Amino acid sequence: MRSLFVKIFLSYWMAQALFLVLAILVTMAMRPTRELATVETLAPNFLSEAVQAYQSEGEEGAHRYLRSLHDTRQLRLFLFDAQGKELSGRKPPEWIERVRRGKVRTADRFWGRFGPGQFLRESMIAPDGRSYMLVIELPPEEHAFFGPHGVPGLGILIAVVSSGLVCYFLARYLTAPVVRLRAATQRLAAGDLTARAGVSRTRGHDEVAELVRDFDAMAERLENLVNAQGRLLKDISHELRSPLARLNVALGLVRQRTGAEVQGTLDRIEQEAERLNELIGRLLTIARLEGGAEAMDAIPVNLAELMAEVVTDADFEAQNRHCHVDCVIADDCVVTGDPSLLRSAIENVVRNATRYTREGTDVHVHVECGPGAGGKEAIVRVTDSGPGVPDEALDKLFRPFYRIDDARGRQTGGVGLGLAITERAVRLHGGTVKAANRPEGGLMVEIRLPAQSVGTPEPMPAG
Repeated sequence: MRSLFVKIFLSYWMAQALFLVLAILVTMAMRPTRELATVETLAPNFLSEAVQAYQSEGEEGAHRYLRSLHDTRQLRLFLFDAQGKELSGRKPPEWIERVRRGKVRTADRFWGRFGPGQFLRESMIAPDGRSYMLVIELPPEEHAFFGPHGVPGLGILIAVVSSGLVCYFLARYLTAPVVRLRAATQRLAAGDLTARAGVSRTRGHDEVAELVRDFDAMAERLENLVNAQGRLLKDISHELRSPLARLNVALGLVRQRTGAEVQGTLDRIEQEAERLNELIGRLLTIARLEGGAEAMDAIPVNLAELMAEVVTDADFEAQNRHCHVDCVIADDCVVTGDPSLLRSAIENVVRNATRYTREGTDVHVHVECGPGAGGKEAIVRVTDSGPGVPDEALDKLFRPFYRIDDARGRQTGGVGLGLAITERAVRLHGGTVKAANRPEGGLMVEIRLPAQSVGTPEPMPAG
């Protein structure tokens, strides 16, 4: 069956049919097995003897006789006179009264056999001219299909069990590929481009199977496109390195053969060549980070020592703008990762802050260990006193080549790859990075990395 609709429809139909068949079979198999014909033959004798017992001993005699039939033949009998009075001294149930008045089908009718009990009525006129009626009930056994008081307990149990089993396997059949599809989607969203849902061979070509196949085809296409983009980026970067190296050699030869009048132009050419070389290096870093966890060598890294080196270098460079970089290390944290990638990730954020903070202001770096979703986390916060960024641009800062405006990029010399490298390096280490505008002005970038706190030294400035 190709259609999921047909599967659901037929499965539900089969469940209902199974319940009805089982209910009917159990009803027919477990109804009392006594012969109704025998009871019908003996009914006149029962009525005659009951009347005699009543006439000779009154209500007590009738009660004793009817009780003996109940004990010996498992029959419930009620004796009535012409006025409808029960002559054994018992109060008959309402449904017995309805049988006496002929408002309930008895066992000699076909549909009466499917009621909560089987009944017979027998009437006679005694020699004294009085009319009597005997109502005979053949109650089902306590373990039969209908329980006490006519409640179909076993029928309800059969309905629950049979329909529950069918619905259980149907639900498992329908939801299993959806569960796999969700898991594959989560892996794909987390960056695992090899994630596939896979289709069971028993599914055939229904709608869910086709959806899973389409997802796998989409995931494969995305993986090929991303891999092709990474290879293209890496190949272009490598190819650019060769002519750039030759350009630097040619530049050195020209410097030796020309006079001082063209040295300014040559210096400009050398500066642009250095910028191009730096851009190529960043592109290669991006391509390497896109390669995944195999791109790094993970070892324990003391974050305090790493931050001290980064802050020292950044503070030295910031002196040109009369700025300083201060660092407070509240906790001594150890993270597991690639030292060079971690240094590059943090250094890009700190240098970005020194570029955009107002001249004469300080950049503050704070390092601590705190609780996270998966345990201890190393938290690095870098804040500046710059103009900040528009709120709608906060999530775009970590995209490759993204710049808020071209003039700002030309002024600082950035090309929009530093924060992109930071985001990929942090994500590769299982962490997160986000940016937010400060209420008092400036930008705060927060990096969180899985870590284990090894101590809590006194807060101390570094840098």
